[in-house]
Amino acid sequence: MKFRVERDALAEAVTWAARALPTRPVIPVLGGLLLRAGEDGLTLSCFDYEVSARMRVPADVAEPGAALVPGRLLAEIIKSLPAQPADFADDPDGVSMICGEAAFTVATLPPAEYPDLPELPLLAGTADAALLAAAISQVTPAASRDDTLPMLTAVSLELTAGTMTLAATDRYRLAVRDLTWSPAPGFAGMAAESGKVALLVPARTLADAAKMMSQDVPVRIMLREGGGADGGDAMIGFEAGRRRLTTRLLAGAFIRYRSRFPDEFGCTADLPAEAFAEAVRRVSLVAERGSPVQLSFAPGRVTVGAATQGQARARETVPADFTGDEPDIAFSPHYLLDGVIAAAVAGPGPARADAYAPEGTRVRLRFTSASKPAVITHGSPGDAVGASEFRYLVVPQRVQP
Repeated sequence: MKFRVERDALAEAVTWAARALPTRPVIPVLGGLLLRAGEDGLTLSCFDYEVSARMRVPADVAEPGAALVPGRLLAEIIKSLPAQPADFADDPDGVSMICGEAAFTVATLPPAEYPDLPELPLLAGTADAALLAAAISQVTPAASRDDTLPMLTAVSLELTAGTMTLAATDRYRLAVRDLTWSPAPGFAGMAAESGKVALLVPARTLADAAKMMSQDVPVRIMLREGGGADGGDAMIGFEAGRRRLTTRLLAGAFIRYRSRFPDEFGCTADLPAEAFAEAVRRVSLVAERGSPVQLSFAPGRVTVGAATQGQARARETVPADFTGDEPDIAFSPHYLLDGVIAAAVAGPGPARADAYAPEGTRVRLRFTSASKPAVITHGSPGDAVGASEFRYLVVPQRVQP
């Protein structure tokens, strides 16, 4: 094996692929990155039987070949190299790397012990990268981080002939997002019996997949059914440009979440997304762990308040259009912020804690009483109840007297 590759392109590929490496590999070879040089350039890949990552980069290949090298060590080395082309070659002691005046030799891992990368034969369809990335970032914060209930650590992904629905919950909040996608002809057979295909995708891996989706490249969604001729597990894969990420699907059925959303509400508040989120963020600084922020509505405004007994208290007023006869409700500040930020995303692009939709964007909070779940949606004027593509149900907290 012998090839030359640009340092920046290599650093991007190694850094991205290394994120999929297991922190504590069951066997040492699973901590390796597989370098394969061929006619189509250099391919970097890894697989630990759960998640696989693969990325191609342009390279001048003089001698095709492959080598398995320690992934995290390679990532640290590449980050330290000068901004010059790097030359790789087989070496009696492993693989040699020369970049400018810097030279490294890294011992290789035994490739015979490395698992074959999974192949996903069925193209389910394609989706707009920006919309799918935004949907993932809106939904994944609601997934549970408690591994004792694996089903709740996943995102439910339902695929029908025209709609993709993502849903996640940790029992205290529930986020749901619908978006359109383009099914492939071969997908119709999988969905024929029930009209949809329901999958449980690990939320953490799905969030990593969103990071590889660039706005100008459609995302290809690929599937492998479990229990096939090769006896492999059911898997899903996302491919965008030169990057591919696959993950094993979780077994089981997701909760029947659609009936959790109320059909009617007694109270509705339309709020400026950014001003409201910043008020919640500031006021929650004085709330001790586990304490809620309280929302008190009055004509034309809402007062956000919180306190730590005997230490501090805070309140801030934000303009609000409110109708209803139950003016007070309280929430976990973290749960409330996640919902407001996600609902504020009006178009393509990921939702982030430091970014909102265009100035003037509003969110809508609906509830019936201080003890029943509330629903947060995008608050465009004229929206009907439940018309938003994104819905976020959150359970209120009681305020201690």
